[in-house]
Amino acid sequence: MEDFRRSYLRLCKEGGIDTQESVLAQLHDTRTVTGVCRLDLSGQSVGVDTCGVLGRALQNDTLFTEIILSDCMLSEEGAKLLLNGLCSNTTVKVLDLKGNNMRGTGAEALGQLLVRNKTLRRLVLEWNALGMWEEGFSIFCEGLASSSSLTQLDLRNNQMNHQGAAELCVALKRNSTLQELDVRWNNMGLLGGRSLLEAMQQNRTLVKLEMAGNNIPSDTLRAIEQSMNHNADRQSTLRDSRSRTQVLSKEIQLLKEEKGRQFLSLMDTIDRQKDEMGRSSRNSSLRLGQLKEALSEQKSSVNSLTAKLQMTEAALALSEQKTHDLGELLTRVKLEKTELRDRQSREVKKVQEDSALREAKLLKEVNGLSEKNLQLRNKLEESERRCKTQQDQIFELKQELTNTTAELKLRLAQTEERLDMEKRRSKQALEDVDSLRQKEVDHLTRHQEESERAFQERILKLEGQRIQLEEDLSRSKASLVTERAQAEEELGKVRAQVRLEEQQHLTSLEEKLRAVRQSRDESQNHCTQQKQTVSELHARVGQQNIEMDSLRRRIDELQQELAGKEQEKVSDVTRVRVELQEQIGHLQAERTTQSGLKEKISALEREMKALSTAHREALLDKESEISSLLERLRTREGEIQRIREDEAQRASFLQNAILTYVQGSPLAHYSPKK
Repeated sequence: MEDFRRSYLRLCKEGGIDTQESVLAQLHDTRTVTGVCRLDLSGQSVGVDTCGVLGRALQNDTLFTEIILSDCMLSEEGAKLLLNGLCSNTTVKVLDLKGNNMRGTGAEALGQLLVRNKTLRRLVLEWNALGMWEEGFSIFCEGLASSSSLTQLDLRNNQMNHQGAAELCVALKRNSTLQELDVRWNNMGLLGGRSLLEAMQQNRTLVKLEMAGNNIPSDTLRAIEQSMNHNADRQSTLRDSRSRTQVLSKEIQLLKEEKGRQFLSLMDTIDRQKDEMGRSSRNSSLRLGQLKEALSEQKSSVNSLTAKLQMTEAALALSEQKTHDLGELLTRVKLEKTELRDRQSREVKKVQEDSALREAKLLKEVNGLSEKNLQLRNKLEESERRCKTQQDQIFELKQELTNTTAELKLRLAQTEERLDMEKRRSKQALEDVDSLRQKEVDHLTRHQEESERAFQERILKLEGQRIQLEEDLSRSKASLVTERAQAEEELGKVRAQVRLEEQQHLTSLEEKLRAVRQSRDESQNHCTQQKQTVSELHARVGQQNIEMDSLRRRIDELQQELAGKEQEKVSDVTRVRVELQEQIGHLQAERTTQSGLKEKISALEREMKALSTAHREALLDKESEISSLLERLRTREGEIQRIREDEAQRASFLQNAILTYVQGSPLAHYSPKK
């Protein structure tokens, strides 16, 4: 109230208008009596300026609900200003303008008020002259027709004739909110009564109509009263239906509240489920992120392991190829060894045969030499026998010589005796005989010397022959010994050379076999290591596959949980829909008169549909996310498969390169020494 008074005083000061202490006192009295609900200025003289100030003050006022300006001698301009200010007011429900002699301009302003104001319930226009001005009253009736809030209208003593009644009836035909109308003490006449009767046949809301003092026939009044009764019955039924609708609306409100609570509980459960789903989705997203990270790590480890596996497989293939090559080399070495053994055995046999042949030859030579030796021995024995025989002959010759010498000595003695005898016989003859004897002696000596010389020469020849034979025997013995020593040396050299060659070949073969065994052991160890690494890699790959299967099972479980939650939500929504449809089925008898309720129910259904569609969209988003994740998993598996193929291709390239390297290595060009 103080705010209204301050605004009133401010507006009065701004306009340079008298504040009218009576108005302020009335405001003060109104505040103290009615508690800021009614503005009562009845009987006060309110000027145009005061009406303008009140209109502007009431334009945004939110305190007064009733304004009483009866018998205030309002002018046309003041009423217009006041009513224009009330057009935008939202709190005034009762307006009393009794006894202000309002005319055409006031009627037009009232029509504008009824059109623009949406809160005015009761309008009192008693003791005015609205009916005298047809144009203004027609505008007032148009405003009444379009009013959606006015329920009580007092038009007593407004000098309405049958034409004003016709305008009023046209407005009543269009109005759907007016319930009480007072047109007493006007001059409607028969035509106005008939117009009212015609209007009452179309109007369904007017239940109280006061028409006394209008010169209307009694039958028309009875017909109007009958139509009023119909309207009253209709209004009573309408009130009953409204009470029922209120009860039903209360029940529906209760049901709505209950359903709202259920819906809120459902929404709470849905929100909780959404929160749980959000948490689960966040957890699942976190878990999925962790799993993705773990999967990426596992994939990286799988990639590294696959790379290692490919490398180990390549190394294993190379080692297998090496073992295969070494096996082939070992088989070749074994074949070469067997061939070498066969060859060596053949060579040994050949050497043995050659040695046997050489021994046979040597034996033959030894036999020949022994035969020669025997022959030489025989010759030596023969020569010895001959020598012995010659020695015997020499001895015999010596004996003969001694004998001859003895004989010669005897003969010499005889001759000397004979010479002595000859000397004795005759000295002259002796001299002759001496000379002859000397000659004979010389001849004998010469003969003896010649024989001795011949014997000595024969002895020398025999000794030379003996020496020559001894030399030949010694030379033959030496040559035999040297030949035997040479044969034995050659046989020893051949045997030593064969043994050395065999030992060298055996040592080289043993070294090769040792190297082959060592390389085979190394390759077997490498193969076992590679097999162990391959088994470990297979185990890791199996673990990765198990983890991927667990992830897939987890995704399937999440999908099943989402499907179960979706089914539960769909079942809850269907259950709610069934319950709502059951309740709507119970309320179908009254649904025809309750379009607003139907709109609200349809709105609820639309909200439920919107919620269900939103939930479905959320579920579809989750499914799309899951499908995208599955697609990403498939793409990652395709990438892993492609990487495996690339690694296999690289391993094949590496294997081919290693095979070419192994084939180009000196070991591949090894040829056994023949």
